[in-house]
Amino acid sequence: MHVLVAVALLLAADASPLSPGDYSRTVQVDGSERSYLVHVPPQYVADSPTPVVLAFHGGGANAHNMVGFSGLNHKADQSGFIAVYPEGTGRLERMLTFNAGNCCGQASARNVDDVAFVRHVLDDLEGVANVDRRRVFATGMSNGAMMAYRLASEMSDRIAAIAPVSGPMGTKDCRPGRAVPVMHFHGDADEFAPFSGGKGRGPTGTEFYSVDHSINAWVDANECKKNPRTTQLPDREKDGTTVKQVRYEFGKEGAEVVLVVIEGGGHTWPGNEPRMRSLGVSTRDISANDMMWEFFQQHPMK
Repeated sequence: MHVLVAVALLLAADASPLSPGDYSRTVQVDGSERSYLVHVPPQYVADSPTPVVLAFHGGGANAHNMVGFSGLNHKADQSGFIAVYPEGTGRLERMLTFNAGNCCGQASARNVDDVAFVRHVLDDLEGVANVDRRRVFATGMSNGAMMAYRLASEMSDRIAAIAPVSGPMGTKDCRPGRAVPVMHFHGDADEFAPFSGGKGRGPTGTEFYSVDHSINAWVDANECKKNPRTTQLPDREKDGTTVKQVRYEFGKEGAEVVLVVIEGGGHTWPGNEPRMRSLGVSTRDISANDMMWEFFQQHPMK
């Protein structure tokens, strides 16, 4: 195992082409070294353009935590996309944040340019892997979800669609250069990033925008129809949750905004059980990974 890690780190230090496996890579941003993890699925071949899913960890976590929290490596192996886990910044090595607007931590307080960081990550990845530039997507948890929203607004030239989980938009408005499809997952019993906005249980003191604020902003930006189609999804597991899907359709270039409300759900990743009970209930009625990947497949960049 140690040999495999050493080989991965050695490959990450140069521009050698990636092959299936796990890697840690670094990039230079404004004179600082930043890092990210890459998971290349078994079916990857260098002569075939491959989709990429950027997955941003929550505030106070890190890229390694996000691998297990989201379970996206397993989905990447099933579906054949490259999973990328950018690492935030912070005073404590394993408790990191992203500057997503009004949240979070030192990243926001110091106005860290995490948008530039993500551009460097994609540039670096394209130098060592065959990336399908029309199929680069972003998701994230909590503060990471907020970062996905920021990228959709400020990097719509590189990000085809986003699927934030348990985190609202961190800015007052959004100004994408093109329509960006959005699928947002959120528990209505989330105590850390409250569905209705305001301060949550976490230590950040952030005055979160509401989920409705996020959805309405992107419905307007994508010029979707204001009358959504609402569907109650099957209650497959008796876990105290149900799931409602609210879909705003017929936006520019086929864009849509989809809100997946986990009724009774907490600050969790749907389909994955959190390690901390304090985060609340995680529904087993749906898999966020399955739903977002299906959504991503429907929305490559036009």
